[in-house]
Order: sequence, then structure tokens, then C-alpha cells
Amino acid sequence: MTRRPRWRRPVRKDQGPLRTVGRVLTTLFIVAFLAGGWVIWTYRGPGPSARQGAITDVVLPRGASTGQIANALKASGVIASREVFYLAAKLGGAGRRLKAGEYEFRGGETMAEVLSDIAQGKVVKRFVAVPEGFTSDMAADAVRAYPVLTGPLETPPEGSILPDSYQVERGEDRTEVVGRMRAARDALLAQLWAGRDPNVPLKTPEAAVTLASVVEKETGIPAERPRIAAVFENRLRTGMKLESDPTVIYGITRGRPLGRGITMTELVTATPYNTYRIVGLPPTPIANPGRAALAAVLNPPKSDELYFVADGSGGHAFASTYADHAANVARWREIERAKAK
Repeated sequence: MTRRPRWRRPVRKDQGPLRTVGRVLTTLFIVAFLAGGWVIWTYRGPGPSARQGAITDVVLPRGASTGQIANALKASGVIASREVFYLAAKLGGAGRRLKAGEYEFRGGETMAEVLSDIAQGKVVKRFVAVPEGFTSDMAADAVRAYPVLTGPLETPPEGSILPDSYQVERGEDRTEVVGRMRAARDALLAQLWAGRDPNVPLKTPEAAVTLASVVEKETGIPAERPRIAAVFENRLRTGMKLESDPTVIYGITRGRPLGRGITMTELVTATPYNTYRIVGLPPTPIANPGRAALAAVLNPPKSDELYFVADGSGGHAFASTYADHAANVARWREIERAKAK
């Protein structure tokens, strides 16, 4: 039996290469699809876990390029891909807005969140606080104790810094931080001095700082500062001694808390800061006065008061005559005796 030949479809000469090209294109499409999915997942999906604890701290220096920032984030384990971060920053325009500073990133934070945080400048905010009435020794100790700062620090002159809370950056030099505090005081003092009452008995801005430091240490009640400033300026005009306990303490401890009452011996011992013995202002400020104290001495209220004494409530009783003052002192002595029982 003769077998009939099987019919075969003729093969076109160009079909083989077309099929190959189709396969290549399909493969490329699949690769591109998978790569795009990986990029999207890398950018939008959970990021790496923090290597230690729950937070990763990263400092991005001033002047760093987008590539350098991407390198720092990848090296710190904050992002999974330097290339994806770089492309996202460049293509989305965020690369022009990236801000230097210290950042804290949660473990698993998405790359999109990381990029957004840096573009918005959500830096870690650290502050060194110098309360009103701190001496320069105390302020310098606070700056030295702040662990993220660097470098040694000499104590600045008394009264040369403005008490406030100052934002600092990790790695910032302590001398630069105090320099900003001093510049803030100089700017404020120049402004207040220019607008001072022309009748104040203070010849120089530094004299104003010295008197303001005494006012600052005499009361913890903000509303009393102008009134106390007026008392001291009235005394300066008449040649009376200031007779301020905080000046005596400064002569003993440089303003550190005495931890007890002033003794009679200390009151009568002559020191440059004992305003029970000297006439006029002490030779330097006795602390760093704040804005309110500086403003009070340069624009005090009109007053004829010359005396004040504690009233037992945390504030003071004021008087224009010695007789009234003696009565206020007697009441204060009664309060002291009652407390001692």
C-alpha cells in the first residue's frame, strides 16, 4: 500500500525572524513590567527595618548632593535602593528641595515617606535652654552638658548672652552655639537702647545690662520687674545704695545658690559686689537678664518708690518712705517668725 505524503504548510521565509523578535519583545515587556513593579514596590512598599532599635538617626550635611544623600541613606539602612531614591528625587523634582539636618527614620518607613520628610525639612529639633537669670557659668555648663554638641567652651563674659531656648544641630560646635546667644543679646540690647527713656540714669548699654541682671535676680514675678527697676533707678538718682542681696551672693558664689541666708558678716564685708557697701552698680552683671528685665530698666514706669521687701506671698511690698518700708519689714518679720514655729 502506497502511503500518501502528508501535506505541510509552506514556511514563509521571513516568519522565523519575526517570531524571534516577538519573543524578544515579549520578554522585554515582561522584564520591564517586573522591573517597574519592583521599582514601585521599592518606593512605595515598606523599607528596611532599623538595624538597632526602632529608629535610625541620619545627619545630612549642608551642601550634600542628591546622590550623596542617597548614599548616606543607603549606607544607614534607611532605604533599600540608592538608584530608586535618586531617580525618584530627580524625576519628581524633590531633589531641588532636599534639606540638610538631622533626621530620625522609623524602621520600615517607605522610601516615599523618607523622601517627603527630607524635602519638607522635618529635622530633629534639639534645643539648649538658658533660663532667665542663669549666670554665664551656669549657661556654659548647660551647653557643655549637651551631648550632641562638640568642642570645648570657655565661659562667656557675665551678662553677654540672651536667655532663651536655642535650636542646635548634632555635631555643632559649642562655641558657635554660644556665639549665637551672644549675637541675640547684642541685637536686642541695641534695639532696646535705641528706644530707651532718655531720663534713665544709665550711661551705657552695659550699665543697663548690669542693672537688669540685678532686677532679674530680685524677683521671679514678671509683673514686678518694671516696678523694681524703677526703685533701683530712683536710688541711683539720689545716690542711695542699691542694697541688693543677690549682688552680695554673687560676690560669694559667682551667682550659684548660696543654700542658706546671708550672714551679717557677709553683709558688712566689703566686696566689689556688695551693694550694701558700695554706691552705684556692681562692676559687672551678676547674671544674664532676659528681654523683660532689659526692657524694664530702659523704660521703667514713673515712680517715687525707694524700697521693697518680701511680703510672704512670693512677691514684694513697695514703699516710697522709710516709715512705710519699716512697717512692711515688720510685717515680713512676723511672717518669718510664724513660719519658724
